Amino acid sequence: MIRVGIVGGTGYTGSELLRLLVGHSQVSLVAITSRAEAGTSVADIFAHLRGRLDLRFTEPDLSLLSECDLVFFATPNGTAMKLVPDLLEQGARVIDLAADFRLKDSAQWEHWYGMPHACPDLLREAVYGLPELNRDAIRAARLVANPGCYPTAVTLGFLPLLEAGLVDPGWLVADAKSGVSGAGRKASVGILMAEVGESFKAYAVSGHRHLPEISQNLVPFAKDGLQLTFVPHLVPMIRGIEATLYARLDRSGSDLQTLFEERYAAEPFVDVLPTGSHPETRSVRGSNHCRIAVNEPLNRGTVVVQSVIDNLVKGAAGQAVQNMNLMFGFDESVALEGVALLP
Repeated sequence: MIRVGIVGGTGYTGSELLRLLVGHSQVSLVAITSRAEAGTSVADIFAHLRGRLDLRFTEPDLSLLSECDLVFFATPNGTAMKLVPDLLEQGARVIDLAADFRLKDSAQWEHWYGMPHACPDLLREAVYGLPELNRDAIRAARLVANPGCYPTAVTLGFLPLLEAGLVDPGWLVADAKSGVSGAGRKASVGILMAEVGESFKAYAVSGHRHLPEISQNLVPFAKDGLQLTFVPHLVPMIRGIEATLYARLDRSGSDLQTLFEERYAAEPFVDVLPTGSHPETRSVRGSNHCRIAVNEPLNRGTVVVQSVIDNLVKGAAGQAVQNMNLMFGFDESVALEGVALLP
């Protein structure tokens, strides 16, 4: 049994962490912090946890958090980096669900996130927490940077093609759509129901902060240089990401279906669908799965990959729990075996 704390427990990713961790047989939740809700019962904020969790939100307390075996940060960008060095020094391990440790280059991080990095020396140590890419390193890590939601869906879709050298890395397109919960639990006109309902739009077309993260994942497999166009969209649903990915095949005649099936055969949370399938976001709602389909339309040299995840689970809290399981030697699927919610 490990002692776990959560910093920033009142957002959507924090509530998802709580939902998953209350069912984890090897976890004892000992601290959940929120400056705004300190003293409030967790069940008063999240009624679905009544009878499952008898904790109150507290102010962030380094002395209490340092007694944890693991601390999750479900906080805005720029928060974790101020506390993580002290926690690591006290012997706690950390999983950050924000972006503070995802990029290895501090100058690039500061460019995309608009603030100086508080502990750039830890960027090299932090392990990028995509198990399908870094499983062994995650097991040994004391600091894990949990991936972003878009980067999870896009990386898993492109990875087999680039690893096998089948596509031109200089021409990749990721057309991705997300539900509104990806914007976080906050009051904002742009994500009001009256603003997003019956509408559909692209945003950050000139450059999204997840682009350097995706590129960092894929560059090691791009021998001739990576050129990725990434365009995110906001759709009027609560949960889910659908990424439609395009690449030009360098050589035709490859068995793409077998390539993907073999690449992910041992992965508990990646499901390669049969030829001709079209994965739906509702098939992963509430689950930690990524469902993928691959096709070469009309055999004309362009491969299309469809990748769907729940942005709050495999795209955030579920992947964080998967990483925790690896870090502490638990079965990777503990607390993550729930079936998707349908309808």
